[in-house]
Amino acid sequence: MNKTLYPLKFNPILKDKIWGGQKLKTILNKKSDLPNIGESWEISDVEGDTSIVSNGSLKGHSLKELLETFKGNLIGDKNYKVFGDKFPLLIKFIDAREDLSIQLHPNDELAAKRHNSFGKTEMWYTLQADEESNLIVGFNQDMTKEKYLSHLENKTLTEIVNFDKVEVGDTYFIEVGRIHAIGAGVMVAEIQQTSDITYRVYDWDRVDDEGNERELHNDLAIDAFDFNMPDNFRVKYSKEENKSNEMVSCPYFTTSYVKVTETLKKKNEYDSFLIYMCVEGDAEIVVNGVSESIKKGETLLLPAAITDYEIASKNATLLEVYV
Repeated sequence: MNKTLYPLKFNPILKDKIWGGQKLKTILNKKSDLPNIGESWEISDVEGDTSIVSNGSLKGHSLKELLETFKGNLIGDKNYKVFGDKFPLLIKFIDAREDLSIQLHPNDELAAKRHNSFGKTEMWYTLQADEESNLIVGFNQDMTKEKYLSHLENKTLTEIVNFDKVEVGDTYFIEVGRIHAIGAGVMVAEIQQTSDITYRVYDWDRVDDEGNERELHNDLAIDAFDFNMPDNFRVKYSKEENKSNEMVSCPYFTTSYVKVTETLKKKNEYDSFLIYMCVEGDAEIVVNGVSESIKKGETLLLPAAITDYEIASKNATLLEVYV
């Protein structure tokens, strides 16, 4: 394998979903014949869904192979000590033509015990939203286990969850244990721990083409809830141009908003890889005079070994992520 690292792009892994639509094709230019594309996994190390490099001399190699070969040079020495040959983040674009199921995710302890997995702390950045679209995040009142179970049993769960009208740029931090759902008409960028563990508690009573309802996980979910979470899920952040504006910082990832209208000289001081998701416009990532383009709907991984680089654009909005 070529031993020189450079800005890496990967083939998107597209997921057909009962609630998916066409925006990942029409707005983000994903190529697919799938009828209902719900998710584009941009960078994934989930078992069975490992990303494959799409550019440069490492094209055709998997993220898993890169980790095993480059180790700390790819993800940072401190990250390699913690995660070994496991990439810590799963990066997605999601298009909800219909409401997603109302759900929550377990914490690290529960996920490890039950599923040999990480937990699933995540965040959403809204790329597009139809008029009057909503997200469900948290409850609209103080909640107890007993009150929740009563509404679940009486099929009145939608009376107690919080509906938030959403617009482009709205950002949400979804901690483990918090009830949530992406609403119909919303497209988001999602940054999360590497985990595909979801506890579905209500799926709008819908059925698939064969008349079957999707499995619910209420027995597992009840122990995963944190009913005492504060309403701190809406993220306020600055949009100052040509600098990294921190949006979310937690033990699992830090994400910043970067509006680029000129050439920025950047330095990676984090002992971590950097991920750039382009959510508007296009840009060039330049390393040692060599340029890699990134446009709306594309994602790029900058290995930790690359410390000095430039971002050049007149019109790009990027999400910048590191661990």
